[in-house]
Amino acid sequence: MTDMTSNPPRRSTTGRRRTAEFWVYFTLIFFCAVPFTTFRWVRDIAERHTLNVRGPLARAWSEADRITPLIFSV
Repeated sequence: MTDMTSNPPRRSTTGRRRTAEFWVYFTLIFFCAVPFTTFRWVRDIAERHTLNVRGPLARAWSEADRITPLIFSV
């Protein structure tokens, strides 16, 4: 039996390569998400009375970054 606690196997540093097709879908989803995230951002500012929330571009980026890999996992 091998002792994996003292000498664990190395993790792959490359990960999954993002192709041109991935970036096309990412860009389309990002630009479609911007109006919706802008609306949510304005609503959150009105409800919380603070600007201490993530901006609409950061929200759209995270939405596109969450949705695009789902398309390629199917």
